[in-house]
Amino acid sequence: MDTLHNPQPAHYDVIIIGGGQAGLSLSYHLVQAGIHHVVLERDEIFHAWKKERWDSFCLVTPNWQCKLPGYEYAGVDPHGFMVKSEIIKFVEGFAETFNPPVRAGVAVTSLMQGSGGFLLHTSQGDLTAAQVCIATGGYHKPITPRMAERLPSRLVQLHANQYRNPAQLPEGAVLVVGTGQSGCQIAEDLHLAGRKVHLAVGSAPRVSRFYRGRDIVDWLQDMGHYDLAITDHPMQESVRGKSNHYVTGRDGGRDIDLRKFANEGMSLHGHLTTVAGERVEFAADLAVNLDHADKVNDRIKDSIDAYIAAQNINAPLESRYMPVWQPAAANPPLDLAAAGISSIVWCVGYQPDYAWVHVPVFTGRGTASHLRGVTAVPGLYFLGLPWLHTWGSGRFAAIARDAAHLADYMINAVQRVEQRQRAAV
Repeated sequence: MDTLHNPQPAHYDVIIIGGGQAGLSLSYHLVQAGIHHVVLERDEIFHAWKKERWDSFCLVTPNWQCKLPGYEYAGVDPHGFMVKSEIIKFVEGFAETFNPPVRAGVAVTSLMQGSGGFLLHTSQGDLTAAQVCIATGGYHKPITPRMAERLPSRLVQLHANQYRNPAQLPEGAVLVVGTGQSGCQIAEDLHLAGRKVHLAVGSAPRVSRFYRGRDIVDWLQDMGHYDLAITDHPMQESVRGKSNHYVTGRDGGRDIDLRKFANEGMSLHGHLTTVAGERVEFAADLAVNLDHADKVNDRIKDSIDAYIAAQNINAPLESRYMPVWQPAAANPPLDLAAAGISSIVWCVGYQPDYAWVHVPVFTGRGTASHLRGVTAVPGLYFLGLPWLHTWGSGRFAAIARDAAHLADYMINAVQRVEQRQRAAV
């Protein structure tokens, strides 16, 4: 074979795909263990934090939960919420504590099983690895419903990952579709800027920021919710499909109360069902969705009350939330032009895209099948997914723990190979 014209692909003990906080957390452990590996990042490290978040973005969990391997939040406001620039500084500071072998600007276009491990086709040539970890997260393709195609061309349409600030949108009212964390926070961002907002409200639950003298996250941490494994959760695998509760860390943290926004002039509608040119229709479920969000919030408070009583904790009493606004029974269609709506922000989520992964490790729905990140195919792992192991797996709260778990698998596998090689000499 002419090796000059047919070079063998570079080989690594481990290849990590994705240079965000998950991929680099795993790299940290491999660097400490001296494992020959590389981190492939198609853009730049921490690309999502830098390029796919709006300007006023902030964490919804307190700073004290930011714990990456060997690197924790050490600022003066552990119970505050880092804004976008502070988050970027935090994750970049983590990367500077070690020397991760990152190759930025390298996109993996195909991953398949090969002789002795895996073969990766990339934008910069082929590579092979004994083990591979896919640490690209679970939010790959922004979802824009097909009904968007029927909207008038005059409307500016953005997905949540394209939204940056109110000034980015043309003058006029804005229709925000979806009330997960992104939808509610973007609607609030526009509302606080004085923009007229129409919000299509879905079934996502909400939670209060503070209750009985503490941030609710503090209570839930003490109650063990962030350490509960998915295998022990009453909902088991189905919990992965649950929407996160909407709340915000903005301006020191507060509730997101859609009823309060309605009193202040925001127009609330049920979830969007039909588009016909300038005419859009909504389901008659606004009252149900608002009531459901409040009931979930009350159940969380009930569990905190029970914990306080069981632990005999001296915590201040607090009255329960009383709805400050109720929707009208009528649910008329909306004429976009007559309402002065010039733009729409779609906040209806993302879907995974593993079309480039040609290894049989997926469910019938195209989601990764694994147990705490370990797949049925030896040597292939996932990291950084929501509920990979616990509620905190997709956030800063538990990435370090998940990365350490997978690193142990990988290091042990490398050591077994080295032992066999020594025995064969």
